[in-house]
Amino acid sequence: MRKLVAGKLHGIHVTEANLNYHGSITLDPDHCEEAGILPMEFVEIWNKNSGARISTYVILGERGSRCCILNGAAARTCQPDDQIIVCSSIYLDEAHITSLKPRVVTFDQDNHILDRLSYSVDLDAHGRYCFSILDEAGEALATPALLSGA
Repeated sequence: MRKLVAGKLHGIHVTEANLNYHGSITLDPDHCEEAGILPMEFVEIWNKNSGARISTYVILGERGSRCCILNGAAARTCQPDDQIIVCSSIYLDEAHITSLKPRVVTFDQDNHILDRLSYSVDLDAHGRYCFSILDEAGEALATPALLSGA
């Protein structure tokens, strides 16, 4: 079994840090549903502002609130307006990797959804893995790569 990305809230902005709550991250259920993230699911959080990386579980906030609240100890790692990535994962046998289509949701400054993307892994004619980022229409987008001379 391999640990693989199952869904991501990419670039969501922290709306509150609540040190006095028991722990977790509170998220808008609409955002969770878009990325396939479940309540009580453990997620990894990567702070794009500070580089901090933590693990916690998801609790659902008010639907439509666009909230992203770090609670308890997690509140020490993120401040309001920090841009973070919330990533869920799944354990999957490698033979099934081509059936996995993780959903990735990107956000603006006010946590409105900008893009709904998905990741796709396929096998080429030689049996090698090929990776694609797909837009809502299923069209492949440019995949980040090293620049020559970098």
